[in-house]
Amino acid sequence: MLFSELLLVLAAAIPAGDDQALAESIRNGDRSAFRKFFEAWHKPLLRYLLHRRVPPDVAEDLVQNAFVHIWENRGKIRTDGSLKGLLFRIGYTRALNHFRDTARFEGELDEQALGVPAPDVDPAEQRDVRDRVREAVDALPERRRAVFELCVLEGLSYAEAAEALEISRKTVENHMGYALKAVRERLSGLRP
Repeated sequence: MLFSELLLVLAAAIPAGDDQALAESIRNGDRSAFRKFFEAWHKPLLRYLLHRRVPPDVAEDLVQNAFVHIWENRGKIRTDGSLKGLLFRIGYTRALNHFRDTARFEGELDEQALGVPAPDVDPAEQRDVRDRVREAVDALPERRRAVFELCVLEGLSYAEAAEALEISRKTVENHMGYALKAVRERLSGLRP
């Protein structure tokens, strides 16, 4: 049995409710609430880690470890915060730890989310655009890149990204403004 299947077995099914009710249920040890949370956020967190260039097998392990961490520390869950934000913060921290431990970045950016040309564009030009977008994003400072990836690639709101990174919403807004400006400037030489 895969570890992710074991996590699903540990959890069963709860009535629909908001994030606070879900967090409270998990905090109280409700396995079905945890299962609902796991099913809703396993793939989005995995996608996020893959976009952070974590190798797929390592990303899957980090995702599972993040969920295990939440379950094992469920008694400490704050019901007034975002459970999703907590999960992404754990995933983000574990990805940073992985990068520090291995000093290796792999993977590709989500090209569609960054507006890379449609398939009818010349492949050489498409590669050039993809490379320039990757360079522009890679050139961003680490925290700004993390904000950009959470908001643009993962679709988190500014408030959710702020909670995940433990920074203020205004800081997220500032990082996004600077990140978008930097990416636009790096891509300014491309034809419209």
